[in-house]
Amino acid sequence: MATEVIRRRRIRRFDNLFFPGMAVLILASVIVGFGPTYYWAGLFKAPLPNLFIHIHGAVFTCWILLLIVQTSLVAAGRVDVHRRLGLLGFGLASLMVVLAATDFQVRHFTTGDLGVRIRAFYAVPLIAMLAFPSLIYFAFRNRFNPAARKRFILIATIAILDAAFDRWPVPVARWGHRATSFVCVIPLLLLMMGYDYWSTGKVHRATIWASISRLTRIAGGDTRLTVSCAETLPRRRRLPSAARSGASSAS
Repeated sequence: MATEVIRRRRIRRFDNLFFPGMAVLILASVIVGFGPTYYWAGLFKAPLPNLFIHIHGAVFTCWILLLIVQTSLVAAGRVDVHRRLGLLGFGLASLMVVLAATDFQVRHFTTGDLGVRIRAFYAVPLIAMLAFPSLIYFAFRNRFNPAARKRFILIATIAILDAAFDRWPVPVARWGHRATSFVCVIPLLLLMMGYDYWSTGKVHRATIWASISRLTRIAGGDTRLTVSCAETLPRRRRLPSAARSGASSAS
């Protein structure tokens, strides 16, 4: 019994360092990505396209700051305040889902042949949008299991960092979503798995399932690229045939 108590205290001490550290790392990643165009540009004074984008950025920033506050409160032993802010976090997460769905419609609503092709790929971005609320749901469901809850929330936050990673000022021609998935996202997931194994001797089930959800999204990007190429190639092959038909009719 005494050994088990000592082990739990040791794990709690490590958690109080690791999870706030991960939250600070996430905040730094967001600042590097959005600093030049949003934060250093004056937040609501930044030259963004419309008010909706400003609201989206403000809510997203509040979520990151709340993550910092919540992990810091647990590390400081103020679990009572942490629990009170939990409902605020759940409401903020729900608002982020609504804004993300609306933003998707705004950015992808178009007409003509291009609109048909975009809507054909709707399932892949939809899976991506469902990753965050799904993980938040499991975090809420495990609200009385701190070890699982904080892992679901942390990986849910990592799942929405693509836009920040894509905007890092990296002088590489092919830097983008595919590159950041392997250079930024997967290493963060491996870091969490490594910490679990180092601190507890096994990888937590929440880390495993949440990571699978995020990796499925990365695989979805490969599917979208494959479908896009598959649709483009037949059109290119039909052009010579159409040209020959036009030439024969003209003759």
